[in-house]
Amino acid sequence: MSDPDAPDRRHDRLDRHPTAGPRNSLWHWPDAKHPLRVVVNYLVVWIVRVSPSLRAKNWLLRRLGAAVGPGVAFGLEATPDVFWPELLTIRADAIVGYDATLLCHEFLQAEYRTGEVVVGERAMIGAGAVVLPGVDIGADATVAANSLVTEDVPPGTTVAGVPARPVDGGLGTDEPSTDEHGQSP
Repeated sequence: MSDPDAPDRRHDRLDRHPTAGPRNSLWHWPDAKHPLRVVVNYLVVWIVRVSPSLRAKNWLLRRLGAAVGPGVAFGLEATPDVFWPELLTIRADAIVGYDATLLCHEFLQAEYRTGEVVVGERAMIGAGAVVLPGVDIGADATVAANSLVTEDVPPGTTVAGVPARPVDGGLGTDEPSTDEHGQSP
């Protein structure tokens, strides 16, 4: 994962939008995005979540402004950001697993933040994982099921946990090779 002192951290890539008033920023969502746009996005996202057709999902996500590459597989119940789907990029042949959530915004007490989420080519996001705004998941990276991705995932890396951290072995790519009898050469 990234060095916390590195200049290009997730938090550095977020756009901050202060909100005034006595209540938290979620109360100001109609000022952030037109309510009709959010209703349309929500209805389309609901269809994306339940549709079994990968082609229909990708087509609908593109209509919402998301950049969706060829061969993307968006699993059942997977949820793209409802408020800012146009900040989502999913590159060719990536997999977003069952019930995973890709967030391009976060509402906080005195501000809300928005940031692009990029899922690289052939990256895999496991079931139930949550990706926070501003995160870049590299090509061929893997996010384990039920992980919370708070930082960038370098290409080819496997991460797991809450928060997600690199794990050894991944999907067998770092495993020692064996012959047909299970013996190491």
